[in-house]
Parts: sequence; C-alpha cells; structure tokens
Amino acid sequence: MKINQITIACLLVVAMQTAFAQNARFAEHGTIEFEKRVNMFALLKKQITSRNESYMKPMLENYQKTQPQFKVLKSTLTFSKDQTLFKPIEETVPANNMWGDFAAQQNNTIYTNTVAGTSISQKKVYEETYLVKDSTRKINWKITNEIKNIAGYDCRRANALIMDSIYVVAFYTDEIPVSGGPESFSGLPGMILGVALPYEHTTWFATSVVDQSVTEDKIKAPVKGKATTNAGLIATLQSALKDWGEYAKDAFKAFLL
Repeated sequence: MKINQITIACLLVVAMQTAFAQNARFAEHGTIEFEKRVNMFALLKKQITSRNESYMKPMLENYQKTQPQFKVLKSTLTFSKDQTLFKPIEETVPANNMWGDFAAQQNNTIYTNTVAGTSISQKKVYEETYLVKDSTRKINWKITNEIKNIAGYDCRRANALIMDSIYVVAFYTDEIPVSGGPESFSGLPGMILGVALPYEHTTWFATSVVDQSVTEDKIKAPVKGKATTNAGLIATLQSALKDWGEYAKDAFKAFLL
C-alpha cells in the first residue's frame, strides 16, 4: 500500500509539472525597453594619466560636483521569432561630450536576422553615418549556473570576451526563445535581457518586456548611410584615429560595439 501511495504521489508531481510546462507562455513577439547606465566618474577617471593630471584631475573634480555619477540612456528592442530591431530613444537633454565620452552615447540602430545570422547596422561616427551589412558577431559564450531575475524573467549568466579585450557578462532567458539582445550582443539560446561590461563601467538591463504581436513595419532594417562591412568600418576608423594615441582605444571600442 505504501509503495502504491508513493507511486501515485510521483505521478501527480509529474502531471503537475507537465501541465505547468504546457501552460507556460513563451514570448516570441514583443518589445523590450533597455536602460543603459554608464559610470561617468569611473569612465572619466580612466582618462587621467601622469601626463595630463595637472589639468584633467581638477576637471574631473568639477564634473563630480556638477554632474550625476551615472549617465542613463534608454533604447528599445522590438523582436519577432527570427528578427530584432534595436533602436536608441533620443535624449531629451543634449549630451555633454566635452571629454569625448564616446561610451556614454548611443549611436547604433541594429537590425538582426537571427536565423540567417546577418545584421544591418546604422552607425553614427562623428559627422558620418555608415550602413554596415555583415554577419552577426560570433561570440564564444560560456554559460554558467548563476540565475538573476530581470524584468520578471529568470535569466542565466554567460561570460565572454569580445574584441580581444572587452570582458562581457550577459544574462539571457529561454522564456523568450529569440537569440537576440541589446546592441550587437546575441548568440545565446534565448533573449539577452542584461549585459555588463565591468571594466568599461557600462551596463544594459531590461526594465520592461511587453509580450505582444509585432507587425512587419515595426521591424524594418535601416537604409540610410554609407554602405560598408565590419572590415571596411574597422579600416576607416584605424585611418581616422591613427594619430589619437591612447584616446583612440576608447573611441575604437565605442564605435565598434
């Protein structure tokens, strides 16, 4: 009798789990709002060297007294089963870029076909706009067991290194079975709802996810800009920044993210 009771209890647990799985809703269409946060104090402090500290240190101290520590920028990611469109939300307050804080800007509109593995990126680089058509960035993700809840979704952590030196921490959810994410971050078995670049003092985290049908006109690839590829843009930047010294590294990273 006792064995039969245990067997029945086990069957009930399995049945409940099956029913839950059948009723679980997986969002395949919708819009995600992201918040990008940049630690300006830390970012600008990195620019101070022994050669410029006599005037840069007072500038930083004045900045810390008059400006908030974190610059906050917003963007949206519209997605369907096999497409995503990342778009910055225009700032209402003009940006203060006197220090050339390229990382504290949002200059990219990115359309991605997640099935074909291709992207079309409209990138604003100074006074020029480029239309970069190429394959999506290949990222060698290492998935961990850490779980974090973001915008109501349980997300699993994955780590990677991009552009040879940028350490990336991402959190994705398989409850949104679309291999997308903010900016050019993708390639995980679900939607990326959080990205942190610890050494670049920058994060992107979803603040809301709206699960709703999306019409085709809401996910259109950008069409304006000087046509190029990733390799072509890299060559252009290398030529333009060749005399910038150490400052070129930060600009190079920001424009290629």
